[in-house]
This record gives sequence, structure tokens and C-alpha cells, in this order.
Amino acid sequence: MSHDSRSPNNLRPRSKALFEEAVGLMPGGVNSPVRAFASVGGTPVFMKRANGAYLWDEDGNRYIDYITSWGPAIVGHAHPEVLAAINEAAAGGLSFGTPTAGESILAHKIIKAMPAIEMLRLVSSGTEACMSALRVARAFTGRTKILKFEGCYHGHADMLLVKAGSGAATLGLSGSPGVPESTAQHTLTAHFNDVDQLREIFSANRRDIAAVIVEPIIGNAGFIRPLPGYYDVLKGLCEEHGTVLIFDEVMTGFRVAHGGYQSLCGIKPDMTVLGKVIGGGMPVGAYGGRRDIMSMVAPSGPVYQAGTLSGNPVAVASGIKTLEILSRPGAYDTLAARSERLVSGLKSAAEGFGIPFTVDFEGGMFGFFFAKDSVRNFEDAKRANLDNFKKFFQLMLDDGIYLAPSAFEAGFLSLAHSESDIDATLDAARRAFRVIAESPNTQAGR
Repeated sequence: MSHDSRSPNNLRPRSKALFEEAVGLMPGGVNSPVRAFASVGGTPVFMKRANGAYLWDEDGNRYIDYITSWGPAIVGHAHPEVLAAINEAAAGGLSFGTPTAGESILAHKIIKAMPAIEMLRLVSSGTEACMSALRVARAFTGRTKILKFEGCYHGHADMLLVKAGSGAATLGLSGSPGVPESTAQHTLTAHFNDVDQLREIFSANRRDIAAVIVEPIIGNAGFIRPLPGYYDVLKGLCEEHGTVLIFDEVMTGFRVAHGGYQSLCGIKPDMTVLGKVIGGGMPVGAYGGRRDIMSMVAPSGPVYQAGTLSGNPVAVASGIKTLEILSRPGAYDTLAARSERLVSGLKSAAEGFGIPFTVDFEGGMFGFFFAKDSVRNFEDAKRANLDNFKKFFQLMLDDGIYLAPSAFEAGFLSLAHSESDIDATLDAARRAFRVIAESPNTQAGR
């Protein structure tokens, strides 16, 4: 699909009609806020099918996909080996409500890749995993306060909807109605990458902080990596104060490296939260960590957490096969090489048109901002040129490139993305940058 003078409604009339119907059936016409295109304008695109690196909408338009279902389709959509594993599992029954051998197989693969996880519990979503991990950390420490970072999104549990990222950032919500003040008051927030503030918070809340939870690379406010040594300070403060350090690797786990970001930064968190990739596109989450902490979970300990669909055999089969494919030689080298070529090409193209633009990547995850300076925290991200992002998103969409419909979301590649896909993406980007360069306010933003 090439960009021309046609309006998006003419390009996607069925999406427009479907959205008009959905608005009367679901809040905002969607089942997750960021899908509503609130920050980029226009009508959400209704997808009909996916294969490899591509999506097809209800009007038959094809897109090169850079959200990959927000990360889990890392081996490509509808991978034949993953589908075969799912079909085999489904033929044996969709859900039993009993233990299955597959749960232990998946647990073994995760624990082998992440030595910090000595024991884990499978759940059905990242939200459930984060919520449960924090409950366990509070029980283990006997404390109530938690510390999170502005722009980090850890699911929609009440205590976590304080200065969150992802859809909450897109919609400009600093919290959420319906969250009691009595709950929110136990959640402390900090600017990411601010060591001095981190020390001040711990000093002011000595022996009160049960856990610190952080996306090791923030992907729900764009793509923001930690400054050198930042996690060494954080880990040291947690050890000094008896605080549980939780890495939320729902997004980065098995995405930036086989062992997650913790394998790259050399920090061993006390607990780890996982999701997305470990389900290969099916609803799966997990939380795990030190054996003494995880032994607090029922039925071994007093902390109750349960789920009828936890360890669902079909979802587990999808996860097992996905992790098996990723463990093959060269998988992560391929992801990193594709990502590097994409981000370097985007950077070069933007610079060629004099557009302020920063971009970064790790493994199969990337992100960019229309900004002159490096983005180190959520406050920096909000000062980027959001108008330029909106223009870029719409131009790329109409040219057959599907990016996250928010300036505060990371992007993802899969093993299915080819060199020709990268070429086509960069060609589209150059066309989009040319249009933006000729528009007013291009230079705005930090």
C-alpha cells in the first residue's frame, strides 16, 4: 500500500464502519485503550489476519508489522511450528484445571535462561503477574510501600496506576478514578535514572519499602534505557534496606536477549515478572524469583494467588515452542542485526532532512523520539515533539507500515522480518520525513 492523496477512510472503509459499530458496544470502541488511536488521530485499523512479519486489515491492505502483538510474536505471526504445537495441544483439550507436564517444561526453560528465578508461578497476564509479585514481596518483608518509576506500566492493578506509562500515558492519565487514595498512598514514584532522588526516597522511607518494581528498559514510555551504573545503585539500596527488587521483564524478557535484560546488565533481581514472549502470542504471564520468597505462595505459604486458566495447556504449548525456536543458534544475532539496520537507517534518514530524532534498540526491541537530546526519563519523553510523531505514524500507516499508535510505546521486530522489509520501511520513512520537514513546527521539541 503506497501513500497517496487518498484519505484513510477511503483506504480503510471497513475499519471505519467496524469502529463505528464497536463504539456502541465497548468503551471507546476497543478492549485496550492504546488501540483507540487517541493520541494519533484517525480510525483504528481492524486487522483480519497475520502471517510472518505482516498484518492484513479488514479491507485487504497489508502492513509490515512493528508491534508484533506488543512483543510476543517474536518468531513471526502464525509460525508453522508454533501453530502445530497449538493445534496438537488443543486437540487434546483446551483446559483441564489440573497440573500438566507442559507447565514444568516451560518452567524449566525459563529457569535455565534466568538463574535469578529459582521457582516460578504461571499466570494468565502480565498484570496478574505484577500484582501477584508485589503481594508476595509485601508479605515477605512485612511492609506496605512500593516504589515504581514514572512512565513504567506494570498492569492495571490499583496500586500500580500511579504515574503509569503505556495507555495511561497516551491518554494523559496520572492515575485513575476508582483507585482509592488509601491504596495509592502506599505507592511511591521516582524519576527514572535520577540517582540522587533514589537515595533520597530510600533515606526518607527507611525500612518501609517492600519492593521496587521497574521495567529494566522502559518500553511503556517509548524506549528508555538505564544510565551506566544506575541499577548497581538501585540494587545496592535494595540490599541495604531489605527491599525486594523486581524486574518487570514482561516486555524485555526473551525479547532483548535470551536471558532478558538482567543477563545483559549483570544485575540479579530478587524477583522477575514475565509475559508476552513466553506465551508466543497466547495469554501467559509468570512471576518468580528467590526460593525463599516464592515459598511464601500458597499452597507452600500463606500468600494466596490462584487462577483457573493459569498454565493453560494450549498457551503453554505455544510458549514452549516459541522459546525452543529462539534457542536455536543465531536467533538473537538475527534480531539484533535487523534492529540495528532499521534504527540506523531511521536516524540517518531523519538527519538527512534536519529533523530532531533519537532512536535506540536492544535485541528485537527499539524505540524513537522526535527529540534533539537523549531521553532519560518520562519527563524527557513528554517534551519530545508529539505532533511530529502523529504525522509520522499516519504517513507510515498509509504507506503500509504499522507502528505503535502512541509516542510512548516501544517497537518490536521478529525473526520473520526480512532485509526487504527493512528496505521498504526505510523507503517509507524517507517519504514521511520529507513531508514532515516541509511542515511547520518540525524543529519543536527538546
